[in-house]
Amino acid sequence: MNKILPRILAFTVAGILLAGCASNPEGEDETKGWSAEKIYSEAKADQNDHNWDASTKLFEKLEARYPYGRYAQQAVLETAFNQYKNSDPALALASIDRFIKTFPAHPSMDYALYLKGLVNFNDSQGFLSVLAKQDMSERDPKSALDSYDAFKELVTRFPDSKYAEDARTRMGYLIGALANHELHVAKYYYKRGAYLAAANRGKSLLETYSNTKQVEPALGIMVRSYDKLQLVQLRDDAKRVLLQNYPNTKVLEDSYWNTERWWSLW
Repeated sequence: MNKILPRILAFTVAGILLAGCASNPEGEDETKGWSAEKIYSEAKADQNDHNWDASTKLFEKLEARYPYGRYAQQAVLETAFNQYKNSDPALALASIDRFIKTFPAHPSMDYALYLKGLVNFNDSQGFLSVLAKQDMSERDPKSALDSYDAFKELVTRFPDSKYAEDARTRMGYLIGALANHELHVAKYYYKRGAYLAAANRGKSLLETYSNTKQVEPALGIMVRSYDKLQLVQLRDDAKRVLLQNYPNTKVLEDSYWNTERWWSLW
């Protein structure tokens, strides 16, 4: 009798534990039964606390559970923001592009374009940084170009958007950086004796970034490159344009080209 009682007690305790597990199975979804508004509110709360992963999971549940509502549409953009803040630009851009294609008339389209420009802008910092030691000619300007295009579409389609002013400011910065890139590539080619390539990059800079300060040295590269190639007519044409627009220019002087500063990175 004394040996049987402990066994009965053990089975009883085990039964209680199993019953408890059955009523609260591990991994139960606490959001079960939540409305779209409730899930969205909780996801935004996590977002405000910088809990990017937790917030994203809730937004994804919202999309899956209520795919056709207004909260689900906004959840796509909120997910993109979380991914951007969580240092995952590729996922953020994929979410933004999905939003733009799926909801082309959404009232938050201006924000979607701004966020796309911002993600690419930050992703291009390695290219934009003047302190980086990598040769400018080896850097890929794609992110900077994509950022500029997104900001341009924003200010063109939504000139009165609250994001337009900042977009215009960033566009100005990007234009200068991209013109710098073209100039550095032209310098790279010239220094290595690839004079035709240098002249062509200088010409490309003139055609694409005509309102930047890099136009003057680009014309100088063209003049010197055409001279090296003995293309007299092209050299004289480039020189005439240079002197007409910059009568006090120094870029035709040997001393300007022989300084180390000219060949250093900007």
